[in-house]
Order: sequence, then structure tokens, then C-alpha cells
Amino acid sequence: MSSGAIGNGIYPNYLAEIGIGEEAGRKLTEQAFETIFSNPEENFCHHTDEDAWCMVDTGNMDARTEGMSYGMMMCVQMNRKDIFDRLWTFSDRYMRMRAGPNEGYFAWSVQLNGKHNAEGPAPDGEEYFAMALFMASARWGDGDGIFNYSGQAREILRHAVHQHELVCGGEPMWEPENAYIRFVPGMKISDPSYHLPHFYEIFALKADEADRPFWKKAAEESRKYIVKSADPVTGMSPEYADYDGKTVLLFHKPWVYYSDAYRVAENIALDHVWFGSHPEEDDVVTRLQDFFAKQDLQDLRAYKLDGTPQTEPAMHPTAIIAVLGAASIASRSEHREKFLRLFAETPMRKGVRRYYDNCLYFFCLLMLTGNYRIWL
Repeated sequence: MSSGAIGNGIYPNYLAEIGIGEEAGRKLTEQAFETIFSNPEENFCHHTDEDAWCMVDTGNMDARTEGMSYGMMMCVQMNRKDIFDRLWTFSDRYMRMRAGPNEGYFAWSVQLNGKHNAEGPAPDGEEYFAMALFMASARWGDGDGIFNYSGQAREILRHAVHQHELVCGGEPMWEPENAYIRFVPGMKISDPSYHLPHFYEIFALKADEADRPFWKKAAEESRKYIVKSADPVTGMSPEYADYDGKTVLLFHKPWVYYSDAYRVAENIALDHVWFGSHPEEDDVVTRLQDFFAKQDLQDLRAYKLDGTPQTEPAMHPTAIIAVLGAASIASRSEHREKFLRLFAETPMRKGVRRYYDNCLYFFCLLMLTGNYRIWL
């Protein structure tokens, strides 16, 4: 296993393999950031207050902790403290819950004026909040109050691990016994795309000292879980799975490889960039590229894990293309270059479903151009 950027400080520009140099890569990331945050027609950043902005899920017209924390990570990577602070202000002002069993967590969905659509959290938001805040602390330094970024990150993780001890009736976001992240705190199932071992490695350096061994274990166990929940032939992952890695069907959806699941390949790729090759993870994305190389990429569908296409079209086809491009970072498939080229030829999505696709697209673009950095 190579050490990755954490050990050598090297962030390769993988798009150089198809003729896109570092300067061109930087321009692409700047253009994409501009599209997301300020393009008059295609942005999805809403200015609720002068000092509090939110990322809009354009398909549902709400703000979600997923998107808020994604936007904060984008801003850290692009050195935009001004926007970061506005997103974090919205998150604290309108999403943080201050009473009840979810005190200290963030409501996963709110309206654009901040009114809650839900009173429960989604753990993928909390883990991205914490990582973005730790990196903001390292890049810009801590301030006061909610802008004491590292202190806020530690508080989020403290609740995520110890909610059952801190709050009456509270449930933790991570399973104490196996260190798996839960789909939601009250359910003993997981979501493979929530597993971010590369984040947990950083948490093991930055979280409360007493919890650092837990986060180290979480990183190790998540890498195993990513592998065991993926199909051994197609490399596809389910949206939701039990602790044995077996598919769980929720929300009356009969298909399995669908929106959340696309992020697994992206996560494997970033783990590879930051912490080097993990061969069994690399096998997952190798199989995934081999499977999709045989599919009609102009007619992407929902799939069963064995690769059986369903009548349901993919809701986020640009996201699939993006993560297949990022998969080339860790893949050993003979189709690596094909998917790098396909990514480079695919524009950001327009229209009502652009939010999720373009978030994943931007993160994949960052890592493929060597611009998704660890800030410690």
C-alpha cells in the first residue's frame, strides 16, 4: 500500500494522461466553481440572508446538510472563506437542533428560508461538516464563536459518537460496537456511500483525543465494509445495506444501484489519492469500470447489483459518468482512459436535477486535476 498524499504530499493530475495540463485543470475547476455559486442561470446557491447562504437541492427545492457540507468543502478547496462562512452561518442558524434527542445534530432538510422540513439528521452531512471545518481551521485559522472551526468540528464528532451519553434519548450516528456509520441514528443499517475512511483517518488525528482510537478503527472497518457490500462481479454498491453488507430496500424502491450508491466510487478514488492504494477497494472500481464499459452510456438506468438494468432511468446520469471518471484514479481496468476521456467530454448538468450531479462532478474534477487537498 502506497502512502498517498498524506505521506508524500503529491496530488497527481490524472487528466494529464489525456492531455489536460495542470493550468488547464485549474481553469476547469474555477469555471465549475463559478457555475455552482454564481452563474446567473445555473448556480444553486441561494442568499437567504446577507450573511447566511444555502446550497439548493434543485430537484426538491430545499437545503440539505449533504449540500451545505459539500458546499463548505468546495469552498475550503477553492480558498473561498467568504462563502464558506456564509454557508456555515446558515447551517448553524437554521439547521442545528438545540433541544430534544437530536440536540447538537443538524436537521437534514430545511426550506430556503430556514424552516425545518425534518427534525432528524443525516450522518453524511455531519461527517462532511466536521471534515470541512477541520480543514478550514488548518487553512484559515480559528476565530471566535461558530468560527472556531476546529472546536465546532470536535463538537459535531463528539455528538456523533456519544449522543446516547450526552442527550437524553439520543442515538449515536456511529455504531459503538463495529464503528460503522448508520444510515440514520435510530436505524441499525448503513449506507455504503456514507463510509469515508479517508475522513476518519483525519478525525483520528484531530478529534477529541479520547475518541481517536475509535476513528482509527472506523477507518479500518469502513474500508472492509465498502468491499463486502459491493457486488463481487459488477463492483456496484447498494444504496442501503445491513451490517453484513447485504442490500436493504427502503422507500419503496425495488432497484439497488441508484443515487446514493454512485458516491462509493468517488470515495474510493479520494481514499486512494489521500492514503494510497488499498487493493481490495481498487478491485471494486476496476470491476465497476469493466461493467459499465459494456453498457450503453447514453441510456444509463437503475440497476440491480448483478447488473440487471431496470426500466427506471438513472436520475443522475452525469453523476455516474463523473464517478466512473474518478474511478480511473484507483482502477486497474483496461478501460481507465476511456472513462477519463468520457469525463472530460461530459459537461456539467443543466436543469432541475443539476444539484446532485454537479456536486459529484465538481468533487471528481477536483481530485482528477490534483486539486482535492488535505489541509492539516
